[in-house]
Amino acid sequence: MTATAGGTVRRRKRGAGGTPRFAGPGLNVLYLPAIAVLGVFMLWPLVNGVILSLTDWDGYTPDRSFVGAANYLRLFQDENFRTALWNTVIYGVGSTILQQIIGLALALALDRAIRGRNLARAIIYLPVLVSPVVMGTMYYLFFSYNSGGLNDLVIALGGERTAWLAEPGRAVLLIVIVNSLQFVGISMVIYLAGLQSIPTMYFEAATLDGASAWQTFRHVTVPMLQPAFATSIVLNLIGGLKLFDVIMVLTGGGPGYSTNSVSTLIAKVYFDNQSAGYASAMGVALFLLIAVFTLVLNTVLNRRRLEQL
Repeated sequence: MTATAGGTVRRRKRGAGGTPRFAGPGLNVLYLPAIAVLGVFMLWPLVNGVILSLTDWDGYTPDRSFVGAANYLRLFQDENFRTALWNTVIYGVGSTILQQIIGLALALALDRAIRGRNLARAIIYLPVLVSPVVMGTMYYLFFSYNSGGLNDLVIALGGERTAWLAEPGRAVLLIVIVNSLQFVGISMVIYLAGLQSIPTMYFEAATLDGASAWQTFRHVTVPMLQPAFATSIVLNLIGGLKLFDVIMVLTGGGPGYSTNSVSTLIAKVYFDNQSAGYASAMGVALFLLIAVFTLVLNTVLNRRRLEQL
């Protein structure tokens, strides 16, 4: 150990391979750059958003007045916000469920030693690398009433043209499907990593015990994939609750305000209505929604994982 002039004692320890490392209060300064970046680019915007949500700022002029909780009370009376909030839950939960089902099925199929599986994995993951705006534009053209590929297929089968994005319920469903198909590759990769980390001796033991394919999947594969389930579900849920790009490209939040998420409604309230204070209140509400969903989900998944240990 070494002693400093101020009397602080710092111990020298040995890490893996005999590499010396130091432990002591003085080492905490190494965290300061990361903390500073986190504070400037994450914590301060969040705090500033909360402050702005308590004002009637229009987003452009320097004039603003303190209105207290008026913007938050207005949320409960705003039908457009209630619609957007409900849509946000649908986008988040719907996309998450669909991505888990498809992603796990693809992972199980591509975990086998089949020819071309690496190419198939790359093709399925490729949409993740594409901008959501580009992907949304492709599907917008596909769903187009006059020249869309989907309507051309329907007509070829003897049907009639349909305005696929004109009916709110159907438009919300299509947005969920488009978002799920683009990011299902993330779930597939997570589940593939989970499957490949399961020791083969467990499957061999199940085979020796006479377990069927379903019994092996239920009692061996699923329990061993609990960490992968937790990671994939949380990532997909957060992404779905924040959905913005695809909605703006496919429907623009329409017809009317019927397909808005909270994110797209915030943009409209801020830029179209010039009500930055109210938009900030919506942003705080969305942050709390995501935080609550994530906290509850993590708690449930961790509890289930501990029960199976």
